[in-house]
Amino acid sequence: MFRSLYDWTMRQAARPRADRALAVVSFLESSVFPIPPDVMLIPMCLANRQRAFHYAFICTAASVIGGLFGYAIGYFLIETVGKWIIDLYGYAEKWHAFEAAYDEWGVWIILIKGLTPIPYKIVTIASGAAHFSLAVFIVASIVTRGIRFFLVAGLLRAYGEPIRDFIEKRLNILGVIFVVALIGGFVVVRYLF
Repeated sequence: MFRSLYDWTMRQAARPRADRALAVVSFLESSVFPIPPDVMLIPMCLANRQRAFHYAFICTAASVIGGLFGYAIGYFLIETVGKWIIDLYGYAEKWHAFEAAYDEWGVWIILIKGLTPIPYKIVTIASGAAHFSLAVFIVASIVTRGIRFFLVAGLLRAYGEPIRDFIEKRLNILGVIFVVALIGGFVVVRYLF
């Protein structure tokens, strides 16, 4: 199952319009979409290691711009679209506690959660809902998203072929681990925050 998905993703990553698709996924993931851009970034970096930092830049820029969209949802539409997204990700019961923590630790929440697989869209929407400083939000988002995507791209650029061989030999087990990690991220969000 994972082999055909992996092969398809690698073919898509080598296509001329893959950059645009990566930008769209990165943008949407920061505000509404559940799948992280890593599912495209990693195979794109493996397919063309020389462009790894270019892909990281696309992810970072689109993610920050998408984060601004999430911020706007929280700022202007928290009672409608914002609450729907928060409910969708299981945050409804813990939203007030998150808001209180956000008032005290806002910049740290942005920096820490932006590096993790925990849905960044919750952070972007919360930032807008809390009317957190837009300038600080943008800078923190650039830093945290940049570190995350450039670190992945740098590792893949430096160690691409051994990592590619490792992935291809252990594709099924890595696919299962990825799915478990993705679901685990949502579980952590729902029950711990």
